[in-house]
Amino acid sequence: MKQHIFQEQSIAPNLGFIFEQEHPTFAALSVVVPQHFVNDLFKIAACDQKNVLQAIGFHRGEIPLEYIKQNFTHALTEHVQEFLFKYFVLPFLYKQIHSRKLLVVGEPRLSNINVTYNSDAVFDFELSMFEHILLQEWKYFPFKAPKRKKYKDLDRQVDLFVKEERDLQKTLDVENVIHQNDWVLFVIELVDNQKQPIFSHEPLTLWLKMGDEDADEALRNAFIGRAKGEQFYSDNVGFQHFFGQHFETHYMFNVTIMDILHDQYFCFELFKKQFKIKTNKEMLQKLIEVFSYRNNLSQRRAMAEEALALLLHKHRFDVPKHFILRQQERLLEAISSNPDYHVYRAQKDFNERVLQLAEKQVKEALILDQLAYNDNLVPNDLEVKAYLNLTKRPRAKEFIYFDPPATKVDGKEIPICAEELRHICMQEKALNHVIHHLTKS
Repeated sequence: MKQHIFQEQSIAPNLGFIFEQEHPTFAALSVVVPQHFVNDLFKIAACDQKNVLQAIGFHRGEIPLEYIKQNFTHALTEHVQEFLFKYFVLPFLYKQIHSRKLLVVGEPRLSNINVTYNSDAVFDFELSMFEHILLQEWKYFPFKAPKRKKYKDLDRQVDLFVKEERDLQKTLDVENVIHQNDWVLFVIELVDNQKQPIFSHEPLTLWLKMGDEDADEALRNAFIGRAKGEQFYSDNVGFQHFFGQHFETHYMFNVTIMDILHDQYFCFELFKKQFKIKTNKEMLQKLIEVFSYRNNLSQRRAMAEEALALLLHKHRFDVPKHFILRQQERLLEAISSNPDYHVYRAQKDFNERVLQLAEKQVKEALILDQLAYNDNLVPNDLEVKAYLNLTKRPRAKEFIYFDPPATKVDGKEIPICAEELRHICMQEKALNHVIHHLTKS
């Protein structure tokens, strides 16, 4: 295959993007952070350490910067790598994948980092690639949706669910003010002592759940009680730990709260917008899908499985075995944490079933990515918020086919890059798009 190399700078002019593909199933991708950003961060980190480090022959706060740079190069470099990756590289990487409409199997794999003072920083990734899938006029495929059970009790359960959630909404003390367990969308920007931006670059956008554990206290305290649209400056230790796990810093950040998703109640307005529902009657019919079960499978899940099976039946393609084996490893890692893992493992056809599931998942993700690119189904922040709304209640989670990324590390809630979450929501939006058209009367 002919080599393709391009550099893209349209999304964030200060960052570089290099893509090289010499094989149909493999590509190398590099994100380049310019030297002036790298140097600025090295200097800020070194200055910050003047009041932290202790060195023989110097009083605290009087250590020369050159001494810090020379004697703590390794620690500074590790910190700069971590900060640059979270602040610049990860969101830019996902934006580029989407803007170039690349069919990537699984997640990008970080293969190398080259960060030194007075040089551009280069973050290299490996991508498992798949060729363009030519889609048919799928909206006209004949599709027989699974029927709901006719038990009247299901209607009563839905009515009760709606009533309980609406009653809970009425008890919320202050709307648009952050409470425990809420989701918060915010932008964060590193600033100097005069509270001016350090980098001439768009601020980082993150989602964060307000955890209720002791480990969540720092970040929770930064947000609880604040309102949507509020802007504040903070050197909160939770922000420091997010950008530098093994390096004590005291940076100042400019934070703006863009949106709030309350945990106290399920938002039916978001739900109706997400599924293009116009009336309360249609909403109740939609909710029935996750209350009606047959053989331990909800009507909604069965509908999603059959819609995807139809798409894959009409668009037959093979994927390389190593794609499937890599997905099988991810599945086994997830299954191993299940309390019933050893029961599953004892089944004679366990490995075969996992391998089949891995192949199915790889193909489903590929065809939905292709469909999303074809129909320009890029979720906005409100649609991501509607997706997160479904995660708040066990019943509503049945509407989710693609799980969100893990929000906890070592029992503590961590911010999630908005662009990373948007990719999962893109697949979910594509699936909802398919079901909506296939089931239209």
